[in-house]
Amino acid sequence: MMYESPFESVTVPETDLWSFLFERKSKPFADSKEIFTDSETGRTYTFGDLRSTSLEFGKGIQALWNWQRGDVMAFYTPNSIDTPPAMLGLLWAGGIGSPANPLYTEHELTFQLKDSGAKALVTQLPFIETARRAAKAVGIPEDRIILIGDAHDPSGHFRHFSTIRSTSFSGRPTAVKVDVRKDLAFLVYSSGTTGLPKGVCLTHHNIVANVLQMTSVDLLYFHPFGGVDGKGDKGLGITPFFHIYGLTCCVMVFVYAGWELISMPRFDLERACQLIEQYKISFAYVPPPVILVFSKQPVVDKYDLSSMRMFHSGAAPLTPELATALWDRLKIAVKQGYGLSETAPVAMMQLPDEWGKFMGSVGKLLPNMQARLVDPDEGNDVEVGKPGELWLKGPNIFPGYLNLPENTAATMSADGYFKTGDIFVVDKYGNFTCVDRLKELIKYKGFQVPPAELEGILLGHKDITDACVIGIEDKEQATEVPRAYVVMKPGLPADAAKAKEIVDWLASLTAPHKKLRGGVHFVSEVPKSASGKLLRRVLRDQVRKAEKAGAAKL
Repeated sequence: MMYESPFESVTVPETDLWSFLFERKSKPFADSKEIFTDSETGRTYTFGDLRSTSLEFGKGIQALWNWQRGDVMAFYTPNSIDTPPAMLGLLWAGGIGSPANPLYTEHELTFQLKDSGAKALVTQLPFIETARRAAKAVGIPEDRIILIGDAHDPSGHFRHFSTIRSTSFSGRPTAVKVDVRKDLAFLVYSSGTTGLPKGVCLTHHNIVANVLQMTSVDLLYFHPFGGVDGKGDKGLGITPFFHIYGLTCCVMVFVYAGWELISMPRFDLERACQLIEQYKISFAYVPPPVILVFSKQPVVDKYDLSSMRMFHSGAAPLTPELATALWDRLKIAVKQGYGLSETAPVAMMQLPDEWGKFMGSVGKLLPNMQARLVDPDEGNDVEVGKPGELWLKGPNIFPGYLNLPENTAATMSADGYFKTGDIFVVDKYGNFTCVDRLKELIKYKGFQVPPAELEGILLGHKDITDACVIGIEDKEQATEVPRAYVVMKPGLPADAAKAKEIVDWLASLTAPHKKLRGGVHFVSEVPKSASGKLLRRVLRDQVRKAEKAGAAKL
């Protein structure tokens, strides 16, 4: 059975992302409308500032580096209000943005730079040494490492993006012409359950479509004018711009909608509360752990959060209990959405006025989307109310993985649906609920943790002969955490001290979100199929049985 969005379809124009945002004939706000505000300095970009700064940067990289259509620029930086103009200027010049987690190690960043073919790297001063080493490893010259943010290089060796300008253009400059359905706007990396991270190709058409799909729903409830202080609805910029969730929802959507985003470089609960009170912030896109701290931490009571009308939760499942806890404490509603890097990212969304009716649901299909729920073993559609793998089709669905045609083919059905690997049920009202995951990717606070990557590192430890990593639910943090099951060489200790040693050793080799927060458990063997494939499902089932039996540990 095919399911279709209950919302009215949107018309997706055949235009590039720059022109869609900046060259439209009319918009419901002035060029003087503030769009991005730095939470620490108060520095802002109005819509007009954003357009002019982006344009100057785009012209600058063309003049300075002879930037070509399809060239990739990587962004290795925490949230900064300079990220949008640099990214948008890159798009004007026909380039492709590839964001990377600023907590990546040199090895992790080097892989992404090499795989993406990046020709330049944007970072901030505190991250320059890792950026420098990774760039050197892939042959990016140091004069193509540029800085954003308020800190400039005191030595003057690394240029700030604001100095990259060109005066050689005459007349009215226009964006580099691209094929909107084939040329990429973003190349984001999604960790798989096997092998190394994969480059998810997202075209201009994908992003334009997803912005229109989301705003066709949310602009019914949030506006660029009016609001508590008469200056329109404002959002809290917690979600990382280096994640497709933040890049689309907190950058592109805000530019299009004319909302103001108060951007935080990193999440701090008390500072977030201060900003909500100061700026009269009315909504935010967040992962579930943020909902958890707002619902439980006592510091929240010190501040006036009455302007806050709605949290939109995404990047990981949100339990009904957590949504209820926040409402009971602060009377702030939490609607939920669902998406993946491959869907640019949002595929489903709850209506703000339906969050309390269908708790646990991620809402309905966005406009222009279709879905099927398929039995993963039989390949046939399941009945309403029965669980099945979610397959999606729509203008926001990615065209494929970078240079991985076999992986792309494996995720696409013969009739053009993207196989998400997630198990859903749908009710008679068209509300979808995620109940399980075929893919074994671990999500720690919204960040992806590929078990195969950690297993590969663990097998490099001199004392370990076999390893298997799974995600376990940490209810106190409202997130999954990685746990390793390892087989030690005969005669070696398998005690708490050795477990801590392994945890600390792996933490030194990976980004912080990949730390084995679920600990290390010692086993005599890890479960495998006859072909030698790890059976992570068996370990997860054993953990669930132990929890039901009241055991603290497996």
